[in-house]
Amino acid sequence: MQEKFGPRRIHAGWYAGVAVLVLGLVAAVLYGSGVYDSWRDGRSLDKACDGTLAQGGLASALGSSDLKAEQGDAGVLAGCFVKTSPGSGRAVRITLRWSTDGAPSGSLVWYHSGYSGVRAQAAPLGNGWSGVVRYDGTWQIMVTLHCANQKNKELVAYGDLYGASGGTAVTGLGRVTTETARKAAGKYGCEAKAGKPLTRVSTARLGKPGTAKPLARAQGSCVALRDTSMAGSGTSGIMEYPADPDAPQTNCYLVTGGKKPGYGLYAYYGVAAEDFESTGFGGPDHDSVVATAPCPRAGHEAVFVVYRLYDPDTRSEPVAHYSAAFARSALKAFAGHEAEQRGCGDVRITDPT
Repeated sequence: MQEKFGPRRIHAGWYAGVAVLVLGLVAAVLYGSGVYDSWRDGRSLDKACDGTLAQGGLASALGSSDLKAEQGDAGVLAGCFVKTSPGSGRAVRITLRWSTDGAPSGSLVWYHSGYSGVRAQAAPLGNGWSGVVRYDGTWQIMVTLHCANQKNKELVAYGDLYGASGGTAVTGLGRVTTETARKAAGKYGCEAKAGKPLTRVSTARLGKPGTAKPLARAQGSCVALRDTSMAGSGTSGIMEYPADPDAPQTNCYLVTGGKKPGYGLYAYYGVAAEDFESTGFGGPDHDSVVATAPCPRAGHEAVFVVYRLYDPDTRSEPVAHYSAAFARSALKAFAGHEAEQRGCGDVRITDPT
């Protein structure tokens, strides 16, 4: 029997052809207009850092809302790299790790350079966050969250900013880093107390003559040295940050009459102390004294250190003659005050090995 093709079959085929043509035209328009690329980039942001990337603050950090994400460092809990699209040279890298895992490549450089002027300085992040802000050509924010339900374990988040500077960009980086840490803690089962949402991150840095002041005016990170005798030390003033009992690092600088940092005092807690210890205390070849104290709340002993500083600009030490006795005395006062503020035990002064 010969099959007959009626009008209905013809119309159905025609409609199907038209539908395919229309879909093709729509796809071409979407692709050509960039809508598809925008959708794909948005999907990459949603999946970034194992789905924990907090996108609020990205536009401020990078100066654009046209962004895409890529895979970050391997061998960490999660990592992602966010850049503008098309590229402008600006980018944000987020890295997440557990304190029980090794530190990612590049994150230990801050602890290697404690003796090199003010290079290792870290400003407290504030707002109840256990975090710091660092700068060495690029900005970095480090945040730690103590897991109350996991003994001696912290979630650590790093945010690095490339190709951008200024308060707005750094504040954006702070928002991305802290809120990603908060999301990651929930995702990975870390019951932690986070800080308040950040509305401003200070970009103030120590080192310039204008950041020095008399010792008698110390009221922040150098306050413990206010009544310490400076006779024969070669220093007559200080450079300090506001005191913050939540920051994983505290630093104070004693400066010479020429307003050059001569001695640097540092306190490290929790994962920062672990990372500092892993570097070998910055090396035994520098004039320094080290102390430790047990800190139950931090889950790791605190480490305190004083260095006679080297000035990279003049390639010399601003304090011409190192006084080991003064260094020990200054560290004892600094570490004792820090330990008391943090609820740590007795300070034990040792020597780097």
